[in-house]
Amino acid sequence: MVLLGPPGAGKGTQAKLLEQEFGAVQISTGDILRKAVADQSPLGKQAEDYIKRGALVPDDLITNLIAERLQQADCAQGFLLDGFPRTIPQAESLDALLMKLALSLNGVLSVQVPRAVIIERLAGRRTCKNCGALCHTVFDPPKQDGVCDRCGGELFQREDDKEETIANRLTVYDGQTAPLVDYYRRQGILREIDGVGSIEEIRSRIKKALGGIAT
Repeated sequence: MVLLGPPGAGKGTQAKLLEQEFGAVQISTGDILRKAVADQSPLGKQAEDYIKRGALVPDDLITNLIAERLQQADCAQGFLLDGFPRTIPQAESLDALLMKLALSLNGVLSVQVPRAVIIERLAGRRTCKNCGALCHTVFDPPKQDGVCDRCGGELFQREDDKEETIANRLTVYDGQTAPLVDYYRRQGILREIDGVGSIEEIRSRIKKALGGIAT
């Protein structure tokens, strides 16, 4: 399966819950890239060169990394792609890859959250400079303003959690990734999920949607 949704939609949280419940492996593009670079695999070395130059890793290289990952033993029980594909060309490459591996997608989950809610979720996040713990000024405020409950370290707002940066990320998503919703809707495998509510509420909606997807 593929999991779609804008930054701050809660995809990562729901992917881990699905992984625990169904045994399907969560496959994150970012995790694959970091591991390939750390392992210094041939593909990892190629990716590292682009990353060091601040350039986008080409689609064919990303697809090859995904191909390697999908052929590992732990994917035999199923997998959930999180962060790939991001564009229509990547989706077309994924279709070709799955055909080559004699696999197919059972479905695509699109977690939908209004822009205002996403900005509220992300802009309120604070990170501890000392231990890296996360909290939220609205949903999970620290006992003392600016101080980490866990270790007493200083809390700060990361650059990518600032409202202007979030707005830019959402614009990129709308331009590149949102068209995938129509792409998979045309294939008849899209399931749209309301991503507003508690983690359990969203999880329940996903499980209900999965009931209509062949496994």
